[in-house]
Amino acid sequence: MKSPAQPQRPSPESGGPRRTRSQRSVPELEALLRSDPELAPRFSHWERVAARAERSRPLPESLDPRLRTLLEARGQARLYEHQARAIELALEGRDVLIATPTASGKTLCYVAPILQRLLETRGDARAIALFPTKALSQDQSAGLNTLIAALGEPWHSFTYDGDTPPSVRRTLRDDGHIVLTNPWMLHAGILPNHAKWSELFANLRTIVIDEVHTLSGVFGSSVANVLRRLLRIAEHYGSRPQFVLCSATLRDAAAHAKRLTGRDVAVVDEDGSPSGERVFGVYNPPMLDPVAGLRANALEEARRLATHLCGPSRQVIFFCQRRTSVEVLTRYLKESARELGLEPDEIRGYRGGYLPLHRREIEEGLRAGTVKVVVSTNALELGIDIGRLDVAVLVGYPGSQASFWQRAGRVGRRGQPSLTVLIARSDPIDQYLSTNPDYLFRAPRERLGLDPDNLVILSEQVKCASFELPFRDEELARKGFGGAPHLADILDYLAGQSNLLLRRGDTWHWMADAYPAQDVPLSSGGPDNVLVLDVETKKAIGEIDREGSLTTVHEGAIYQVQGETWKVERFDYENRRAYVRAVESDYFTEAEVDTTLKVLRLERHARRPRAGGGEDYGLYAGEVHVTTVATQYKKIRFYTRENVGADEIHLPPETYLTEAATLALDPALAQQVGLDKGSDAGGLRGVAELIQGLVPLFVRVDPGDVGVLAELRHPHFERPTLTIFDRIPDGVGLSERIFLVHRDVLRAALGLVERCPCRMG
Repeated sequence: MKSPAQPQRPSPESGGPRRTRSQRSVPELEALLRSDPELAPRFSHWERVAARAERSRPLPESLDPRLRTLLEARGQARLYEHQARAIELALEGRDVLIATPTASGKTLCYVAPILQRLLETRGDARAIALFPTKALSQDQSAGLNTLIAALGEPWHSFTYDGDTPPSVRRTLRDDGHIVLTNPWMLHAGILPNHAKWSELFANLRTIVIDEVHTLSGVFGSSVANVLRRLLRIAEHYGSRPQFVLCSATLRDAAAHAKRLTGRDVAVVDEDGSPSGERVFGVYNPPMLDPVAGLRANALEEARRLATHLCGPSRQVIFFCQRRTSVEVLTRYLKESARELGLEPDEIRGYRGGYLPLHRREIEEGLRAGTVKVVVSTNALELGIDIGRLDVAVLVGYPGSQASFWQRAGRVGRRGQPSLTVLIARSDPIDQYLSTNPDYLFRAPRERLGLDPDNLVILSEQVKCASFELPFRDEELARKGFGGAPHLADILDYLAGQSNLLLRRGDTWHWMADAYPAQDVPLSSGGPDNVLVLDVETKKAIGEIDREGSLTTVHEGAIYQVQGETWKVERFDYENRRAYVRAVESDYFTEAEVDTTLKVLRLERHARRPRAGGGEDYGLYAGEVHVTTVATQYKKIRFYTRENVGADEIHLPPETYLTEAATLALDPALAQQVGLDKGSDAGGLRGVAELIQGLVPLFVRVDPGDVGVLAELRHPHFERPTLTIFDRIPDGVGLSERIFLVHRDVLRAALGLVERCPCRMG
């Protein structure tokens, strides 16, 4: 959906508001915020990171002379120290992990070795590069093809994803030298059809995995097993590829890489790239209701800050947590564009669900500097080249330190000074960070949770591997498939109980008609998307994941794209189609979801005894049955956030079995501290939300991996309970880790309540 052509806008030099705003440098913006009588008191913390000088060295001697000439011609006669070291290790054949901040030049660390192998083998070598998003793979493909063209070689490098035309897919299978794809396509598209990709696997020399810090939780554990399948197929065709991994700064980087790949890797984590001075501000919105602890809405405060931060000679990025927030803030900023000294088409939203051409247009506008303000979800958090941005505004803590630093790293590129503002929401974790900023700036990074040997995930992936190649006793004896435990038991179960495998002699053969990978998701959401169609033209205007569709494109919902509003007239749930009509709406919609849990089995129990007998609480871990249904939606007026109506949602419930950790409180204790007070036991629900918000500080979980439920009288325990459950069918061990660290979480919750400025904590 391309914006209509705009009349030529005045330059900043021509006077008026554009000139006034263009004159503020990043240091002047900081001074303005610090001195503003209204805004300055709301900044609870300022942090300054000094500029860092470049540390570089000459190109490695082991580089092919043709590559050296090419890099020198591009002004890269010297490399940052970490680049040179990583390339040297890769050319020695080592598995390497480069763990340095955003914009430190990690791309060259894998591009140079790939091109070197192609030059050495006269074009026979092959490479697979995995990226977490389509946009990132497209961005890297363009850069690779530029280098290949400069070398004058007839090599093919293309992306392989859902947007790839059939003709290009055939070319990649037959003659693709570098295949850039994502874990989902590798899992369900390439590996099950490996016979069609035999040339790729027989000559596979390099596997690149970018943004390794995003591979954690359920998704990361699944991807680790997809890599086991990849290496198994490569071995079948006679190749043993090396890994080149790239990541943001990690805690225990080597251990995480080994869990992911099954191999010991050499870690390069000393950043040699230059960095301009970086200034961080933590902004806590004003308190509106001291009794309830309610603060001003973070989106409204972002709009307020935009009047100081945005301008025609700066590029500013706003990060929001939800798609609805992206669209609402985009609308606000477009409608106040003149006040910002901008034109409406210089302000764009960006999120998952936009059509490919729409995304590419926005990315190009950012690189060219014609887009001055972009409002994004985490879709622009990763390493897509979007030019040099100056200011980042994070509307809420993104849930992990890695994401916080990735988003902050999008600004100040090429050694320029930068400003990052974190706007704290009323959420417990945001309020904790506003009073404990050392967690952001001085505490060690979180450990990433990764468990490729989780029995549920492993069993599903073994099914996929069995379809691709039969398992043999010899493979089990030498601890194949990454040395996965219980592999023989899983194979016997699939043969004896599930009747999916047939064992003959020393071999397990796949014998079912089903194609397993298509039914095995890599995460809770999976790639099962809903297409959003204009009811009049039948043209697609966007897409959304299946889980998100239940609360976003139900009938009556307002669907938003770039500040424009569309009303959902029909949602074909079975066929994954939502039909919308363009409308002028002065409200947006927010859906409510109801979740119930039924205890099936309890496996672990801990307790906190009370002096004099009894216990303050018991902690239980076990299996539960979860039922989730979207119940109703509210109509929220833009700007005022006034609730102007509500209606019911009529969609079938979703049910699954999973694992949970339940904190069962002594009823007398709950009454004593007032957790039974408020409508619908609001005090207890508040504690549940507080604990859920703090869990990511102690257990690295991905968004959507865990849920929380508070019940004043649980039907099983007959006590007030707080339950944290895996939102993944069958569970993957997150609740078990929460069980182990629950005392740390509770201590942090107590500390936050004690420091809370609202009257009742």
